[in-house]
Amino acid sequence: MTLVAGVDSSTQSCKVVITEAENGALVRSGRATHPDGTEVDPAAWWEALQLAIADAGGLDDVSAISIGAQQHGMVALDADGHVIRPALLWNDTRSATAAADLIAEVGAAELARRTGSVPVASFTITKLRWLRDAEPENAARVAAVALPHDWLTWRLRGFGPVGESPLGPVLNELTTDRSDASGTGYWSPLTGDYDRELITLALGHDAVLPRVLGPGETAGTTATTTTAADTTGTAGTKTSGLVIGVGAGDNAGAALGLGASAGDVIVSIGTSGTVFAVTDQPTADVTGTVAGFADASGRSLPLVATLNAARVLDSIAGLLGVDFDELGRLALAAEPGAGGLVLQPYFEGERTPNLPDATASLFGMTLASTSRPNLARAAIEGLLCGLADGLDAVLALGVRADRILLIGGAALNPAVQAIAAQVFSVPVQVPTPGEYVANGAAAQAAWALTGSRPSWGLATVAEPTPDFRPVIREQYAAHRG
Repeated sequence: MTLVAGVDSSTQSCKVVITEAENGALVRSGRATHPDGTEVDPAAWWEALQLAIADAGGLDDVSAISIGAQQHGMVALDADGHVIRPALLWNDTRSATAAADLIAEVGAAELARRTGSVPVASFTITKLRWLRDAEPENAARVAAVALPHDWLTWRLRGFGPVGESPLGPVLNELTTDRSDASGTGYWSPLTGDYDRELITLALGHDAVLPRVLGPGETAGTTATTTTAADTTGTAGTKTSGLVIGVGAGDNAGAALGLGASAGDVIVSIGTSGTVFAVTDQPTADVTGTVAGFADASGRSLPLVATLNAARVLDSIAGLLGVDFDELGRLALAAEPGAGGLVLQPYFEGERTPNLPDATASLFGMTLASTSRPNLARAAIEGLLCGLADGLDAVLALGVRADRILLIGGAALNPAVQAIAAQVFSVPVQVPTPGEYVANGAAAQAAWALTGSRPSWGLATVAEPTPDFRPVIREQYAAHRG
């Protein structure tokens, strides 16, 4: 039995799955937490990776590994391979003004033409411009720019800061993949090349950028390392010579882990909300609503992201003094449309629409509508309506939608499933719970090891009966801002 490992280095934590290369069956797994915040020292990700590997029983019997990770995060390195400042994560909105400046200087249509996307505050290019403007001394020190999965793969191969890694700071050994490169704002899915003029415009000078590898390629092999002790205090294990897959951004990793193909639209309810589809042709949206990303299989991944997703439900559940299950029961006790109560859930500002300084609003409060069940339903409806607006934007680019794959922890709630079938006009399926990003990375590892993309199949746990209720979206649209 050949084993491969997949990693999901997400905003909140690092997950490692070890699966059978032949069929994707889970053998064991591990996890470690990441620090909170919108800027993080990448050393915390490296430590969490070691802990998660140890928690998963080590890699002594594993033949290959690949890393999926949160997109966009700015890892700025100096000439000696040191991280210059904590990485700005995708959900750090301080670069909103920088995004506006870049759009004003280049033009939205021109940026969409050159990179497939119009950048918002989450994109790496805007964070580089923020660094240039807010911390010019740090910007001047930047010798290379990487993303979270790029940097972790580089470290796993044995490269890193002077004195902290066996192979040292060889910046030209940084690698990435199409999916993550397409989220920077300075790489073109059409040409497959970096746009050096754009990164210079953002940062103030050019820098070393990771070499973009193709789907199924090998980034290298692991260097001899000792993993951290696991939670029981057991000593870590030494690993070397494992094949390392190309890696991916988290959404592309999830699409690969789900085995998504043309006609599949994935709606993910996590810390952020995302709507993305696998397509055969690149897309470019001059409005900036849809990001024209690349996927991890050689195709395209048009994507819409929202900042407000599962935490909307957490907030309203806390307000009502109930757990998530009871929130769902309350919501199902209310009628579709929540008696006219509409929650616009911009608790953390919003990325789609691009309103970084927005706050949440509750509309339609009357003596009749203001009830616990209606508020619970309005929370779920508001979250899903924001994602449905994203689906509309993707479909407007000519993308085909035959089914929605609804994923994320919230997707397992019966109320979320039932209301999704009322909000979306496309049939909804809920896949069997799993670490989809890590599974996609494991599939990459198997691909790099064998030379062929694995086909592991997809099981579902729910398929709610289609029950489209236009009133829900009509009410939401009336208050869209």
